[in-house]
Amino acid sequence: MALSRRDFLRYGTAGLAAVAVPGLAACTSSTATTGSADTGTTALWYWGDGLSDKVVDAAKTQFASQTTLEPTKVGGDFKQKLTTTLSSRQFVPAITGIKGEDMANFRANADQFADLNEYGFKDLSSQYLEWKVKQATTADGKVIGFPIDIGPTGMFYREDVFAKAGLPTDPAEVSAKLNSWDAFYDAAVAAKAKAPGTFLVINAGAIFNLVIGQGTRRFIDENNTFIGDQPHVKAAWDLAVKAHTLGISAKIEDGSADWTAGITKGTLPSIIGAAWAGIDIRNNAADTSGKWRVAAAPGGPGNFGGSFLAITKQAANPQLAFDIVKWILSPDNAAKNFTDASLFPASPATYTSTALTAGDDFFGGQKTIDVFGPAAQKIPIAYEAAADAAVSAPYFNQLGNVEQGQNADEAWAAAIKEAKQIGERQGVK
Repeated sequence: MALSRRDFLRYGTAGLAAVAVPGLAACTSSTATTGSADTGTTALWYWGDGLSDKVVDAAKTQFASQTTLEPTKVGGDFKQKLTTTLSSRQFVPAITGIKGEDMANFRANADQFADLNEYGFKDLSSQYLEWKVKQATTADGKVIGFPIDIGPTGMFYREDVFAKAGLPTDPAEVSAKLNSWDAFYDAAVAAKAKAPGTFLVINAGAIFNLVIGQGTRRFIDENNTFIGDQPHVKAAWDLAVKAHTLGISAKIEDGSADWTAGITKGTLPSIIGAAWAGIDIRNNAADTSGKWRVAAAPGGPGNFGGSFLAITKQAANPQLAFDIVKWILSPDNAAKNFTDASLFPASPATYTSTALTAGDDFFGGQKTIDVFGPAAQKIPIAYEAAADAAVSAPYFNQLGNVEQGQNADEAWAAAIKEAKQIGERQGVK
């Protein structure tokens, strides 16, 4: 199962747990052979829309006098294929993408990757968002991933539906008046009262995922201790359950046929998600062009997704590999990555580029960078352990059960019990 950015939004961390694979501790000590060494080539692995194809092609020309850059789009389960290749030490690419949701796993196996600080990243790091760089930084200060993009969250909403419901419609006013979860829930109740069958919440699990993502602590702390039973998680749980008890949750799967019907017909006029979710709305509800706007997410900014480029230890010329990565992900090329592949830059300097400051007709001409730019720079720094995704899965499963009628207290107890068991099997204290 391959996880696209779309899948990440749909499944949240629960879905990530479903594709968790073992770490690389079992790597063999066999002699390494690579697709890059001694051939005058530099292999680059990424996935569809993981980089701008035009920028990659330009990089081939840019570095043609030094190497033959050989990019490969790897389909299917990228994490699994990279893990297998690193473990076998056969045909390991010099440069590889790492999806943001997989970084905690690969960071735990940092010995497989070059420390980018040794090749010049420490002189560039200030150009990139601190919290994003921290995701790829080991406890002893090594940086194993060069940020490609991020997924700052915002609230996409249907202006026409909000108007009919008597809710504010101007993005600035929506951001100001629906800035808390309580205010957002009040609006959701009002919208449903005005137009029965209208839901501002996709499902309870989506709320839980958003609230956890807005905090500085998740399910496991830096000491590898389980903290999934502590107040910050319970508060997120209670808020998610509240969406169910208020009757404002559509109880539908994100990305499903019901989801598409809802955003098209206006019965699901609010999607709180990453900047790249706008592409999904645009692709699935093209006829609603001009009706959508973007406001700040209730409760504050968070982040979904966003990826990295890493250099493997098998790279024949790690300095050249780093120079290629630096060029592909420079602030100027980050703007091209945004234009060609909707990759929201991790470099704030890019936010003033024409590519990001132009109005978007799908959003009524709104400059969505005015929402996502500030959000990107306020995202809290949260520690994410390698086992975090697996440990979080029971909460989403149990919230689904709550929406099917299970007692919320019993579901919470069951989620805690299962999460602890999963953590213990992965060495969490």
